Amino acid sequence: MRDHPLHWGWAGLGLFLCGAERTLAQGAALPAATGSVSDLGFSALRVMGSLVFVLALFLAGVWCFRNWQRLAVHQCRSPKLNILEVKSLGHRHALYLVAYEQQRILLSSSPTGVALITHLPEAEPGETSPAVPSFAQTLRHALTPRA
Repeated sequence: MRDHPLHWGWAGLGLFLCGAERTLAQGAALPAATGSVSDLGFSALRVMGSLVFVLALFLAGVWCFRNWQRLAVHQCRSPKLNILEVKSLGHRHALYLVAYEQQRILLSSSPTGVALITHLPEAEPGETSPAVPSFAQTLRHALTPRA
């Protein structure tokens, strides 16, 4: 039969229990707890300190788990989708100037949904951040009739 570590563990536990039973049967008295009140206070302080340390470690782990994206190393690239400008038109109505890479579009949002108003001229391919026309220019361009 192969020796298994679990078998050795059970055998060791059995020997320990037999030894403890023999010691108690011989009438050996268990050592009395000798200590002063200051030792008891120090032990309580150690237990409380350990509890605080374990709880702090647990909370730090939870915070790291929830915020792992903040801690992750981000590549140095600009986002492709940007909201360049927002103009509120009243209660729950707004116009959005949105850029995706070099494309630009004007969107409107209302309680009924989001609608595409128009496509705007594209940005230059070499530009890292597209030149943003003023909102008035963008709105004028969107509202002019096409020929």
